[in-house]
Amino acid sequence: MLPTSHNTQQVKRINVELVKNTLRSMEVDTKASIANLTKLSVATCGTILNELLQTGEIIDLGPDESSGGRPASRYQFNADYASVLCLIIRTEGGVHSITHTYANLNEEMADEQTLFLDEINLTVVEDLIANLIEQHHNVQAIDIGIPGVAHNGVIGICDVPELMYQPLGPRLKEQYEDVEVVIGNDMNLTVYGLYNQQQFEEEKNFAVVTFPENHFPGAGFIIDGRPLTGNTQFGGEVAFLPFGVSREEQLRMLKTAEGLQELVIKTLISIIAIINPAAIVVTGDTMDPAMRDGLLQGCLDQLIPLEHMPELIIQRDTRREYVTGLVAVTLESLTYRIQVVEKQGREMKLKKLCWESSDYSKCLGVELLYPVCMMALSVHME
Repeated sequence: MLPTSHNTQQVKRINVELVKNTLRSMEVDTKASIANLTKLSVATCGTILNELLQTGEIIDLGPDESSGGRPASRYQFNADYASVLCLIIRTEGGVHSITHTYANLNEEMADEQTLFLDEINLTVVEDLIANLIEQHHNVQAIDIGIPGVAHNGVIGICDVPELMYQPLGPRLKEQYEDVEVVIGNDMNLTVYGLYNQQQFEEEKNFAVVTFPENHFPGAGFIIDGRPLTGNTQFGGEVAFLPFGVSREEQLRMLKTAEGLQELVIKTLISIIAIINPAAIVVTGDTMDPAMRDGLLQGCLDQLIPLEHMPELIIQRDTRREYVTGLVAVTLESLTYRIQVVEKQGREMKLKKLCWESSDYSKCLGVELLYPVCMMALSVHME
């Protein structure tokens, strides 16, 4: 159990995040309306709003139209209070590139550019980030998408050989102490962007698998609406599935139409049998929408029951979804997140709380009754 003072500080941070996200979703609102939506007291909302005005995180738009009494002030979330810097590192067909963009706190992107380079190494990435941060105000987070795996910011398996086993995350954090640094796998970020695009009515299992030319396949998964990355960020490395052939032979198979179809079908079957997704998007420059029927029939021929077949989507280009997923994850890294633990004879982890959503009851999994919640639940930092 954390000290009471620590719990009080956490509750305040939760309430501040709640007010900010309410304003973000409502665009313009008054103190009374915010109090009603958040279930916080008017006095608490007033204190938080005054603090946010002083920091510049919200804007006072002046009084609302009077309905007979004293007109209430209208407040607006200041999406340009801070920015996030997003980089996407690619190597495709021997072509190396870094796409960079900025986003404000409403996920509105600007200044997107792509640089084509002879090689990409640690120095190239660090120098580019230094130049970009100098050009833009108040960068609070840096998120980098890579075609590989990173654990605690240290890159492991990667399609860019010069970045393999490089401590890019720790080096950037050392240079920019007050900036959040996140390094993510390209497929995990792409699946996040594609999943949000589906607009499912309820949380689903979802998968994206890619078959790029001259590279091993990879995948990204969403489980019950949340990204699955694995204990060491290795989740999705489907090239390590037991296909019964060496990795060298696997690359050779991917270069022929018959071999490609065989490996795609085996990969799809594995994903379907393990996570039973509502939909799978198959992407990559080796794919063609005309392949869909053959892949579907191949899964059925391998005895996957028709009623358990997910929707199968072939989408060759997912670059836009990759970028939107990267921006969303970067902004989420700036939010205050906690875990709620309920005492019921033993500790039971209820749900990781996220504050990027305006649907607070779904996000929390509990009612927004903070005094009651804080009495009944122990709150621990993530």
